Amino acid sequence: MAKSGYRKRRELRFYKKEIHLPKGLFRNIIEYILIILITAFIAYVAVRFLGMKTAVVGNSMEPCLESSQEVIVDRLITVIKNPARGEVIAFLPKGNEKTHYYIKRVIGLPGETIQIKGGRVYIDGTLYDDPYGEDMIMDPGIAANEFVLGDEEFFVLGDNRNYSEDSRSGNIKTEKKEDIYGKVWYKKKTANSKGGFVKR
Repeated sequence: MAKSGYRKRRELRFYKKEIHLPKGLFRNIIEYILIILITAFIAYVAVRFLGMKTAVVGNSMEPCLESSQEVIVDRLITVIKNPARGEVIAFLPKGNEKTHYYIKRVIGLPGETIQIKGGRVYIDGTLYDDPYGEDMIMDPGIAANEFVLGDEEFFVLGDNRNYSEDSRSGNIKTEKKEDIYGKVWYKKKTANSKGGFVKR
C-alpha cells in the first residue's frame, strides 16, 4: 500500500520547465525602442522647425480644402526651389504678419504674362487648361488687363474661383517668394473630407 501511495504522489508531481530566451532578444527589444524614440524625435523636430500646422480660413479652396481644415506646410521645400504651377502654398499677403496665412494655388510663374478674359486664365497669351477651377471667373479684378510677373513673383488663385480673395485683388496682388511660408503638402481628415497628401 505504501508503495502504491508513493507512486501516485510521483505521478501528480508537476515539473517546472525552464524557458530559454534566444540570445540577444533583450538587446533587440531595446534597439527597437530606441529607433522608435529617435524617429518620433526627428519627426517632431521636422514639423516644429521645418513645417507648420495651420488651418484653412474660408471656402476659397473648396473642394480641395475645406474651411477650418488643418493642413501641414513644408517650409523647407520653398527655400530649396520655387513653387511649381499647381502647388498649393501658404503665404502672408505682402508679408503682413498681423493677418492669417492665406492658402492658394500657384497658377502663374515668374516672367509669365497673365490675363483673365472671358472667365478664363491666359498665360503668355495662351488659354490655360485649368484642372482646378471648374467655374467661369466672374470677376477678373486687376488681371482684366495683361501684366507681367516679376522675378520671384507668383500669381495665385483659390480653387473656388468666385469665392476667393487672391492675386486678382488689389489687397493681395502677386505673391513674392519671400512672403511664401511654404508648400501645403498634407491635409487632416474631417467629417466631410478624407485626409492625405495635397496633390497638384
